[in-house]
Amino acid sequence: MWTICRTCAVEHAEPEDVCGICADERQFLPPDGQQWTTLDELAAAGHRARVREIEPDLYGVTVEPAVGIGQQSHLVRTPAGNLLWDVTGYVDDDAVRAVRALGEVVAIAASHPHHFGVQVEWSRALGGVPVLVGEADLAWVRRPDPVIRPWSGRLDLLPGLTLQQVGGHFPGSAVAHWAAGAGGAGVLFSGDSVQVNRDRRTTTLLRSYPNRIPLSAAVAERITRAVEQYAFDRLYDNFGTTIGPDARAAVRRSTDRYVGWVRGDFDHLT
Repeated sequence: MWTICRTCAVEHAEPEDVCGICADERQFLPPDGQQWTTLDELAAAGHRARVREIEPDLYGVTVEPAVGIGQQSHLVRTPAGNLLWDVTGYVDDDAVRAVRALGEVVAIAASHPHHFGVQVEWSRALGGVPVLVGEADLAWVRRPDPVIRPWSGRLDLLPGLTLQQVGGHFPGSAVAHWAAGAGGAGVLFSGDSVQVNRDRRTTTLLRSYPNRIPLSAAVAERITRAVEQYAFDRLYDNFGTTIGPDARAAVRRSTDRYVGWVRGDFDHLT
């Protein structure tokens, strides 16, 4: 019977001694040790998935109370089909009905392994839609399944909807660009590839967010140049935090500041 890590809410084909994703330096194991759960246990405890409109043709999927990392999934609706991005670590029948009512989901994709969630279970509930996993991160899949399809580089998934591998947080870390979002000004879904800071005006780039492990100046610049090829006025991270308008410029300013600090430009302030 497949199971779910309580800490990251990533599905596993079977329980392991410890969740490999949480044992990695980018994540963590809780003080009381590894714990596992199931969808039935989560449902019995009162967890429910919710779908709400964020902007025209964009919907957020969350779980209340939160499970695992507590990410917000995004459902992007286009005339050619829909994308479910960074799926949650829980799914139920009501959420599936709500997602189906918004049109056909043609693919499920995650920005990085911390947000694999219950991606195979979501796929099965939606009729076996492909689950796109960055080829460089396939080893992190804990529940292998024929629905999983590797990809790398750039993937023009649907007209106006592109997946771009940028690396950094994980080698296969990716962003999604939605050209029609923000009223045609463009939206970037950044996951943890580019994370919004608490001031909601700036961003940062880290190997580990909970453990505060930085990336080099060269990698930060590489990621920023990769996303700058796209026009986006609004940026959504993986926890419902938004930057906009002028999000593209905010990413550039933030990276310039980050690079300056890790390069030592501001050591006189310390």
